Amino acid sequence: METQAPKRTAAFFDLDKTIIARSSALAFSRSFYHGGLINRRSVLKSAYAQFVFLVGGADHDQMERMREYLSALCRGWDVQQVREIVAETLHDMIDPIIYDEAASLIEEHHAAGRDVVIVSSSGAEVVEPIGDMLGADKVVATRMVVEDGRYSGDIDFYAYGPNKAAAVKELARTEGYDLTACYAYSDSITDLPMLLEVGHPYAVNPDRGLRREATGRGWPVLVFSRPVALRQRVPSLSVPSRPVLAATAIGAGVTAAGFVWYLARKHR
Repeated sequence: METQAPKRTAAFFDLDKTIIARSSALAFSRSFYHGGLINRRSVLKSAYAQFVFLVGGADHDQMERMREYLSALCRGWDVQQVREIVAETLHDMIDPIIYDEAASLIEEHHAAGRDVVIVSSSGAEVVEPIGDMLGADKVVATRMVVEDGRYSGDIDFYAYGPNKAAAVKELARTEGYDLTACYAYSDSITDLPMLLEVGHPYAVNPDRGLRREATGRGWPVLVFSRPVALRQRVPSLSVPSRPVLAATAIGAGVTAAGFVWYLARKHR
């Protein structure tokens, strides 16, 4: 009698306020200013935008307005320049704000034989290097249409809301994941569709909407509060690279500028 091989499993992680303590997009605003991609006014306002994000998150309407604006703002940007700026500043901007609890969870899932997948609405030029730094197996992120090495202004895939859930189901189909045995972690009510796809959903530093859902459904609620640099956890910082989902997407400066624009418009 043949023994059926066990199905593969994965742990799906949102990025902002789940793995890192800030918005990955806004964290790069100053770097993009020095690179000439956004202006000084946007940089100065990004600190306020970061505060609003940390306190209350971004709801559905804010995310939709941001999506509409960034598609026009990034038109003509050089993709390679975005990637180079992120590569040069990645460890300075992101390394110190990784939650120790999240890094430990990633290690535990890998030790249990599960793939680790980061699923984020930020651009792949930002999310993929972060995923590589953390040893993630795959990355799902927003992708922008690129023509002749520059953003055309059109969005190819927006990794947000139901689209995250669809991406998770597609990965389960292509990779053979058993979603009933998979895990998912997020801080936002907008990720509820993704959390509903897996057998083990977790709310991490949840906003009010997600906390209410988690309480009603009996889901565990985790509190991550200890940002720590990877250098302190892994002295050599020689985290092995793992394959990530190849994609071309909008840079963090675009998302930061879009969010800043919306907040300025809202409070005007």
